[in-house]
Amino acid sequence: MILAHKIALEPTPEQAAYFARACGVARFAYNWALARWRQEYALRREYLCGPKPSELALRRELNALKGSAFPWMREVTKNAPQQAIKDLGAAFESFFGGRAKLPRFKKKGRSNDSFRADNGTDKHHPNAVEVDCKRVRLPVIGWVRMREALRFKGRIKSATVSRVADRWFVSLGVEVDHVPPVRENQAAGGVDLGVKAMATLSDGSVIEGPKALRTNLKRLRRLSRALSRKAKGSANRRKAQARLARLHARIGNVRRDALHKATTSIVRKFAAVGIEDLNVRGMLRNGRLARAIADIGAFEFRRQLEYKAPMHASRVAVADRWFPSSKTCHVCGCVHDGLTLSDREWTCDGCGAVHDRDHNAALNLRLVAESSLAAASLPERSGGSVTACGEEGSGLGLAAKAKPASTKQELEHGMFVYA
Repeated sequence: MILAHKIALEPTPEQAAYFARACGVARFAYNWALARWRQEYALRREYLCGPKPSELALRRELNALKGSAFPWMREVTKNAPQQAIKDLGAAFESFFGGRAKLPRFKKKGRSNDSFRADNGTDKHHPNAVEVDCKRVRLPVIGWVRMREALRFKGRIKSATVSRVADRWFVSLGVEVDHVPPVRENQAAGGVDLGVKAMATLSDGSVIEGPKALRTNLKRLRRLSRALSRKAKGSANRRKAQARLARLHARIGNVRRDALHKATTSIVRKFAAVGIEDLNVRGMLRNGRLARAIADIGAFEFRRQLEYKAPMHASRVAVADRWFPSSKTCHVCGCVHDGLTLSDREWTCDGCGAVHDRDHNAALNLRLVAESSLAAASLPERSGGSVTACGEEGSGLGLAAKAKPASTKQELEHGMFVYA
């Protein structure tokens, strides 16, 4: 397993200038390779012949041209342009796999510049990246001070240096031998994400969100207005850009800190976690709730749950996107079709139970998690094959009036995951 630890750096002015040059070289190599990739594809479409573009061929072509056409590239580590082209190849692979959009050119002046160095198979530089307490050694530049020590022990695979606002960070990828702990607690839980509270759990606990954007919105507007009044290209405009970038970075840090604490506590508490497959892009089209929905970080919440669950011997069960978790009574299974978004509490017409909207949804998602636990334990108990998918109507839980459409069951990290 490869884990990453992102640490703030304390570079000298000379080291910061080198990082900026390396980021510029990586950005130029990425844009150059993207332009060549598009040219080769255009030739193939027009003449129906020619080699298929690949990141390996582009890296070899750049190495041949670098000495004569781009000699300034040799001022930084060779990893910067090479890894940038590798990143472009991974971006095209994600695009053709339907997981991302078409790669676009990178613009100069953005605050998210980065370059990467790795400990590859180079016999002359077997340990190009090393860590010694609170400092890291990078190719060419040497030792750079870090704000804290590396928390993981293992072989360092790569180091990515990035700039956020006016600060530099290094993300160290470490290969560790991780053995998931044996869980004594096999409880299942459901998690319902909301706008009023960040998450409502099936055990009744509520995790309040920091509302980082809402808290800093007044200051954000003031700094944005101040930036718009500065003359382009002036020193005051650069200072205003730095102040605005620092505030955006702070908002992101506050939101990520809350998400990490919430998701870690959830996977430690439950052996199976039921969540919804939210259509975040569609939810953001609601003009009145878009800002509050974006401030939750729903996609990041699910992403953190899915990669943390195997580390704590837990699993994530994802309910179908059309599963009416808020409208379904967890007591009798009746569906209240007339429930609106403004109804925070409702009474079931079938059994008369009074439900809190978010808590009821979390209890229904807990049934999905319990079904996933039952489906995973059936082969060990009976020695046979599992014929049920563990969804409502075929596994544990309440019987619905009509059996819903089957959800797809996939095996990921040695665990059954519903998608």
